[in-house]
Amino acid sequence: MDIIPSHEVALWLIEVIDNLLEWIGLGRDAFIEELVYITLIIVASMVIGWLLRVLLLFVVKRVIVLRRFEIGKELVAQKVFTRISYIIPPIIFLVFIPFAFATSDSSILKLLKGVATICLAISIGIAISALLSFLWNHYDSHRNDKNHPLRGVLNVAQGVVWIIIVIITISDLLGKSPTVLLTGLGAFAAALMLVFRDSILGFVSGIQLSQNDMLRVGDWIVVPSTIANGIVEDVSLTVVKVRNFDNTLVMLPPYTLVSTSFQNWRGMIDTNVWLITRNIIIDNNSVRGCDENFLERIKRQFPQLKDIIDSDIKYEEGKIGVNGTHDSNLGLFRAYLYDYLINHEMISNEWQILVSLQECTNVGTPLQIYCYAKTTDWMKYEAIQSEIVEHVLLIAPLFDLSIYNAIARDDLNRS
Repeated sequence: MDIIPSHEVALWLIEVIDNLLEWIGLGRDAFIEELVYITLIIVASMVIGWLLRVLLLFVVKRVIVLRRFEIGKELVAQKVFTRISYIIPPIIFLVFIPFAFATSDSSILKLLKGVATICLAISIGIAISALLSFLWNHYDSHRNDKNHPLRGVLNVAQGVVWIIIVIITISDLLGKSPTVLLTGLGAFAAALMLVFRDSILGFVSGIQLSQNDMLRVGDWIVVPSTIANGIVEDVSLTVVKVRNFDNTLVMLPPYTLVSTSFQNWRGMIDTNVWLITRNIIIDNNSVRGCDENFLERIKRQFPQLKDIIDSDIKYEEGKIGVNGTHDSNLGLFRAYLYDYLINHEMISNEWQILVSLQECTNVGTPLQIYCYAKTTDWMKYEAIQSEIVEHVLLIAPLFDLSIYNAIARDDLNRS
């Protein structure tokens, strides 16, 4: 029997196997003895490895609970110790499997060692990737105050680890130095560049996005060349995930954001104000100069305009000029709207407020309202600007102004 070694433990174990085979009626068959012996060694090594793994995990978790290590709790929560412990069974297997063979030249031993080596390499890769993921998550949740997109760096680091493990594993199986394999891979550099093109471009783009602070997780972006218009949820090596305002998901390659222009609404979010610009067309036929009767009526209806009407200064900064005059009903209406906006509880006075006239058109003169709402909530924003427009439409007739409205066909027929 060439496979089974002759040490005392092996002899005792083979005697037990012989007695068992004879009891079940298989006799002393050498091949069956060898097969059962190897199976027992494999099972024993795996069971011992599993027990050691469970024991070490239990001890580590108890120590963390007793010592109250915050980082340790994070390691347990992310199952880092569990993934690291996967390397124990292959190591135990490699330690015990030689006991099943009399010499180290056995082809079966080499095969089993090769399989165990591959399992150990995969386990090491899983352990290192788990550590890298923990380091990234810890930094991203505790130190990454600006939400820089660093997942691409994590993906690259994990990719490099797995490439190294694959190269070392293949070199070990082939019995050659890793440098020889790397030299051979140099001939396939062009093909590798094509295979990993998106990953390489994504990595470079991720560095540019992070270095220039162009994009962060949580930013609201609009990419005109695509349908992306929403919140950035994740930035990885190969994709930027955007959740649109209608809850649809859009996936973009990172280099798309670098090679083309996109709009980032982060500045609006940081200042907590949202620009309102609305044009309301005033019918030119309703614009007229102000006589004494009209001015007296306006002062009675809108006492806040008394100072502007009585003032001879036409370009006092902020109150008249760009935001109103007392020469026409339209100028007084602009002055009223400015006063209304500057006293509106949801309009910011720290930012520019303008009520100005735009270039005349064939349908009338656009009256532009330019101000900032004190919110970045979409529903509140729409409610504020709708309220302003409704107020303009309601108050304009009190200044003898008409809002342009296209003549309907029924009106023409009646006339």
